[in-house]
Amino acid sequence: MTAQREADKKHSVQQVWEWLEAVPDPEIPVLSVVDLGIVRRVTALSDGVEVEVAPTYSGCPATEVIEKSIVDSLLDRGVGNVVLKRVLSPPWTTAWITDGGREKLRAYGIAPPADDVSKRAMLGSMKPIACPRCGATTTSLVSEFGSTPCKASYKCDDCLEPFEYFKCI
Repeated sequence: MTAQREADKKHSVQQVWEWLEAVPDPEIPVLSVVDLGIVRRVTALSDGVEVEVAPTYSGCPATEVIEKSIVDSLLDRGVGNVVLKRVLSPPWTTAWITDGGREKLRAYGIAPPADDVSKRAMLGSMKPIACPRCGATTTSLVSEFGSTPCKASYKCDDCLEPFEYFKCI
């Protein structure tokens, strides 16, 4: 393969990553699939691209919608062939949400997953969850189940506003 052809191939992969930045998560549309950290790899093919995607968790109802959105978005942009590969190992965790994605969640009113907190710690001795509106850490769990299975419902004891917390997985 010539150096120019190799450079074109890399540019097309970079362009696909940029396009994927515009594919929203259907449950939290402020996040892109790249912000969420579920796109593992993009590989240029001779006639298109292969995109490797990790579901957020087993049984997530949005997985197929996300995969279809990725394929449709790339086909709409003129990619000739889109091969989508679901990758299960290693499993996705909330640690893969980008820093930009965490900030978008906060700005949207959803507390991002707490750093360095495992699910076991979340169910046992819990680290304070900061209110995304006022920043107070005096918050109370209202329900372990929020509007989607990946979120819990909280309220701030200072500003009294309800908010959702993106659970650690």
